[in-house]
Amino acid sequence: MSVRQTTLPNGLVVLTDTMPQVETVSLGLWVGVGTRDEAPEVNGVAHLLEHMAFKGTKTRSARDIADQIEDVGGHLNAYTTREQTAYYAKVLADDTSLATDILTDILRNSTFDPEELTRERAVVLQEIGQAEDTPDDIIFDHFQAEAFPDQALGRPVLGTAEIVERLQTDDIRQYLHGHYGASTLVAAAAGKIDHDSFVAEVADRMGDLHAAQVPNGPAASYQGGFFREERDLEQVHLVAGFPGVASTDPDYYALSVYSTLLGGGMSSRLFQEIREKRGLVYSVYSFASSYRDSGLLGIYAGTGPDEVAELVPVLAGELKKSVSEVTEEELRRAKAQLRAGTLMARESTSARVETLTQNYLVHGRHVSLEEMLTGLAAVEVKDVQRLAERMLSAPPTVALLGPAVSEDPFDLLQRHLH
Repeated sequence: MSVRQTTLPNGLVVLTDTMPQVETVSLGLWVGVGTRDEAPEVNGVAHLLEHMAFKGTKTRSARDIADQIEDVGGHLNAYTTREQTAYYAKVLADDTSLATDILTDILRNSTFDPEELTRERAVVLQEIGQAEDTPDDIIFDHFQAEAFPDQALGRPVLGTAEIVERLQTDDIRQYLHGHYGASTLVAAAAGKIDHDSFVAEVADRMGDLHAAQVPNGPAASYQGGFFREERDLEQVHLVAGFPGVASTDPDYYALSVYSTLLGGGMSSRLFQEIREKRGLVYSVYSFASSYRDSGLLGIYAGTGPDEVAELVPVLAGELKKSVSEVTEEELRRAKAQLRAGTLMARESTSARVETLTQNYLVHGRHVSLEEMLTGLAAVEVKDVQRLAERMLSAPPTVALLGPAVSEDPFDLLQRHLH
């Protein structure tokens, strides 16, 4: 078995997935907290902390961090989501120790210099501004906020400019100490890695890390609704959706299949009907997001303002058909796409370590490839139709950004769904 797990005495979990046929290692530190674990008054602090971790430690300047990883041809990066924060690297196998040292150093010994904070805050504000100026990016934040209004899960990962401008070093330190600990953190590596050596290095650098008991906030409560912002743009950017399922829901695989057959590729229902047959859009696709206690199914379309009145009823029609008209052929095709994607990802060290950590953070254990493929293969037409009926019975969420349209898309969608 290529996957091994060791839990250090302080509770920190170390995972490896050994791939002896490759010459590289992808490794990192994943923290099981993100935007939804922030207090509302510091929304954006998790993302700002992720940025500040690269701005210097007690023994390395920001330039040292960049130089040392790139001197060996490696890559170093990070990301923040609504439920997780990750710091990761990819290096040649011989440089695993260096990458481990840098990653643990930036999490444990960052200085959060006030001058660096001033500069990096400005960078994040530019990032927020860029997102605001990118309609096919910011529309998803509006969709999320409308689906989960006045809730942690609905707040933007980047935070708002008003809050980020106020965040100080003490806010970052308090969030770090309260949320980053042995009980919330996983160290993982995939590739040409020796498990015992990696465990020893992580233990040497993180073995005395304190435990952080982060209480789960209120469960997410999907509401639905309509967001609309008029802008002088060429296109209308539209996202419509419904409540999905949690990461641990028995219908998780059914949702993946449903999203794929609905709008997951060129052969999907939405692409064929809306783009190929009617020419109403350049881009249309569906997506599924699953969280620890909730989820979303969404559909994005970019279209002209004059096409919205035709687009939305067609979209509603395809959704209604999915309750009773899913065929064995399209089910087989969607499952084949997902199976191929899962197997192709096995060839990448980065994808392997991501799968390893996601499964542990969600399920608290290793989920084997066989278990994933079995879950996918077990999905039947009746499962997809039942899931579709379950979702479409809830109020929709619609977010629209762009020029004025002649008809209300939220009202249109509701009328044509029922």
